[in-house]
Amino acid sequence: MKPSLLLSSGFLAVLLLVAATPKEERAPDGAVEKITAALDGVTAAKPKAKRTVLVFSRTAGFRHASIATGKVMFEEMAKKTDAFEVVISDDLTNFEPAKISRFDAIVFLSTTQNAFHGAANEKELQDSLMSFVKSGKGFIGIHAATDTFYNWPEYGEMMNGYFDGHPWTADKNVHIYVEPGKEEHPLVVMFEGKPVEFKEEIYQFKDPYDSNKVDMLLRLDPKKSDPVQGMKREDNDYGVAWARNWGKGRVFYTSLGHNHDMYWNPKVVGHYLAGIQWALGDLEAQVTH
Repeated sequence: MKPSLLLSSGFLAVLLLVAATPKEERAPDGAVEKITAALDGVTAAKPKAKRTVLVFSRTAGFRHASIATGKVMFEEMAKKTDAFEVVISDDLTNFEPAKISRFDAIVFLSTTQNAFHGAANEKELQDSLMSFVKSGKGFIGIHAATDTFYNWPEYGEMMNGYFDGHPWTADKNVHIYVEPGKEEHPLVVMFEGKPVEFKEEIYQFKDPYDSNKVDMLLRLDPKKSDPVQGMKREDNDYGVAWARNWGKGRVFYTSLGHNHDMYWNPKVVGHYLAGIQWALGDLEAQVTH
């Protein structure tokens, strides 16, 4: 091969390598200040013991830009409230049986598809995570955590359903209301029983979704939200947040978290904190399912 072709091929290889390297994830300018301000109005329950929370955001499908903002929010929440220490890592070895026990709860922050892809011991990691939760630990799913592990039915059961599209895209105005009778529930008391309206991407769910199998906390009202195409549920059951017991453990899920500003919305931030502390066992809340 001629030298000029060698140089050309090498240059092309460098270009391909650069193109395949994901851009550095960054929260928007001013996010820290906005998140800190939102946390000023949030009160944490006193931890019953020292807590460590793993925030995991590995993706095999769509990757949300707001993951970077969510990471900042969890870091600031841990520092400001002293409710827990946070470990932000996508290292799959954290799910190995010998290591997972050091955590008290795990947050799936907009994970997508098979988040354990590429692991030679994928089944071991799945079994380890499920045993972790059922043994009495906490699991918190944020936004795309329901767009995850379609190949693992027990995960779908634990989460109470899988993502089935988002008729309400990020630029749509949505009307979110507290489930009637849950106005004083600690996981949504920060909404003061009043609906909230903002722009946010809201999911609809498919089997095994069943709002009767969980303690529903927040729902979307399609009649008061922007009109959209692609609504699939004839029952108009568009749950947004819920909680459930899973074995001896506790599972909290909220689909709020697509747009960056969800992570500095005071009510939503309070909702996240309450869900985490309940999952940790530090916030008392009646969950019957």
